[in-house]
Amino acid sequence: MTSLVDVVWIAFLAGAATGLGALPVFVTDRVSHRFYDAAVGLAAGIMVGAAVFALVVPGLELGSLWEVAVGLLLGAVFLLVGNWAIPHIHLVVAGEGEETYPSAARSEAVVEADIESDTPVTTDDGEDDGRRALLVGSAVTIHNVPEGLAIGIAFAGGLEGVGTALAIAIAIQNVPDGFAMAIPASRTGLSNAKTILYTTLSGAVPEPIAAAFGFALVAVVTGLFPIAAGFAAGTMIAVVFREMIPASHGHGYADIATLTFVAGFVVMVIVDVGLAV
Repeated sequence: MTSLVDVVWIAFLAGAATGLGALPVFVTDRVSHRFYDAAVGLAAGIMVGAAVFALVVPGLELGSLWEVAVGLLLGAVFLLVGNWAIPHIHLVVAGEGEETYPSAARSEAVVEADIESDTPVTTDDGEDDGRRALLVGSAVTIHNVPEGLAIGIAFAGGLEGVGTALAIAIAIQNVPDGFAMAIPASRTGLSNAKTILYTTLSGAVPEPIAAAFGFALVAVVTGLFPIAAGFAAGTMIAVVFREMIPASHGHGYADIATLTFVAGFVVMVIVDVGLAV
């Protein structure tokens, strides 16, 4: 079985892929709504595909339906509670005259990144750059924890093919995910270097830690894999529905986002079949 050290390194590399998505900030701090929504849709499709093929299906094969179902529900609740409890910023791309999601009237801290104008972006509370960076990092950390858990759980269950497929899918997904986060974040006043650093760390730190936790938990508690796999899948699906789909459907390009979502799902099908998971 793959060692804990190997799992941590694999999760680290998958998480660090978020930094690749941040590289465009050296070229531009603007991006069209069309491209932004397409990138988020692609990432969402890959995440759902990974949850289904690399977690739910193996969980059903190695355990009972109720174990996987309970894990799915617990994972979704865990994500929603964490989303509510941890202070963070919902990054929103907001064009002039366009309705945004979530609404700025909500009580949550929201950054409205108008990437089609030169108006500096600030939060409603006027946080300084350090505070904004912390909140942005918290948002992406919430999204990367379940991915790390998924990798660790898969390898702990002795499913090296599943774990490898997950790591590849998550790395691919993290590139547009990092891009979608870095462009709006760069408009908050952070330097390009800091934007790339924070974006990279947002995946490279929480994912290996979560992977180590998931690996240790399943390795120690025999028979926990079906529930744990369902839990990780539930958190990933909840992230997609709670954050990514709304973010990609608020600017008039829902059809493009839907198409790239399906394309992302197809990518995971190809990875799944190619590795014979």
